[in-house]
Amino acid sequence: MPAQFHPAGLLSFSETDRSPLSIRARALVFIDPRSRQLRDQVESLAPARQPLLIRGESGTGKELLARHVHKHSERSGLFVAVNGGALSKAHGAAELFGHSAGYPAGPSSRAGWLGSAQGGTLYLDEIADLPLSLQQRLLEVLQQGAVWREGASQAQAVDVRLIAASSLDLALAVRAGKFNAALFELLQAGQVDLPALRQRPGDILALAEYFLGVYSQRLELPLPLLSEAAEAALQAYHWPGNTRELENVVHFALLVSQGQSIRADDLQIRGY
Repeated sequence: MPAQFHPAGLLSFSETDRSPLSIRARALVFIDPRSRQLRDQVESLAPARQPLLIRGESGTGKELLARHVHKHSERSGLFVAVNGGALSKAHGAAELFGHSAGYPAGPSSRAGWLGSAQGGTLYLDEIADLPLSLQQRLLEVLQQGAVWREGASQAQAVDVRLIAASSLDLALAVRAGKFNAALFELLQAGQVDLPALRQRPGDILALAEYFLGVYSQRLELPLPLLSEAAEAALQAYHWPGNTRELENVVHFALLVSQGQSIRADDLQIRGY
């Protein structure tokens, strides 16, 4: 049985934290050799100013990896996370690029998500969900280093490092006419692939121990051990929901477990 991975000293929680665990509070647990290789790769890319594309299935932890890149980039500005599919259909351009005072999106001027990340990093999740018109404008911002806010009479200089993420194959989206080819070429130059959890099995037990430590600390519960049967069940499962599913399974198991160990029956995963 591996040593317990306890987060003491790594994390602190407030009363406003909710489950599943906030991405901001997570540590990057990369134990598998494939994961360590990826970590080294992104840390070598972190100081660069060029955009970065992280590809990976839903639930693999793309935003967490993006935050790790930002942390090692030495950029002084904020890390701003935006979901491309969550932008307003009516005012998406104003939300992303900002708007001047009196523009229909609001009575006062706003910097937008892009302006909020000035000097830092804009993480744009599911970039393929952006309408083609916004994809083109984003490309122009990246190429020119300046942004036109909605309703503005002149452009403003911006210094923002873009980290985009997608669970889709953007090359296929380009061929289908659903993604800007020039934007894809720009992003592809800095592309990294985040493997699914089933492709990095060395991380499974380490992550399970990590989440057990996190939630036992957060809920003020005794820290249980994983039984050998539970470990076997975790390693045998294929994790279609990736790290997010593992976190939920471990959290539930901690709540329902009896005694000082977690049994396979406590895990409530399909097939067990």
